[in-house]
Amino acid sequence: MRTKRKLLIEQLDRKLTPFKQTESAIVPDKGWINAIRTTLNMTMAQLGMRLNITRQGVKGLEESESKGSITINSLKEAGNAMGFNLVYGFTPADGTIDDLINRKAEELAKRIVLRTNHNMMLEEQGIDDARIDESIKELAYDIKREMKKSLWD
Repeated sequence: MRTKRKLLIEQLDRKLTPFKQTESAIVPDKGWINAIRTTLNMTMAQLGMRLNITRQGVKGLEESESKGSITINSLKEAGNAMGFNLVYGFTPADGTIDDLINRKAEELAKRIVLRTNHNMMLEEQGIDDARIDESIKELAYDIKREMKKSLWD
């Protein structure tokens, strides 16, 4: 039986899947607003009229987008004024959300097991490499299953 947490992870992964295709998109140097506006042969004054702002206001929007300081709402409004929809989302840096959780759980488990084994070695009670690997896998499974908040420390 699937846990609620696992179901949430699977649902979010499915929602983020379409964004994976956008990772290869190359953002124009001057930003999307400028690229779309100039491709449509629309002047700053014309876009400004559609947005109810001045030509200087449009220039400011384009500059703030190219600097990365534009708001999402401003991007949405500019896109709508030119007949475009803003698409906004995230993609996991590497793989899926489940992959990310697996990696983090394994990293945490490895730190815990190696630290514990180090202390045991000081007392001449250390375990062999095979048992260390097995302990890391078991602990990682438990950490993932419980979704401990310490996963993100």
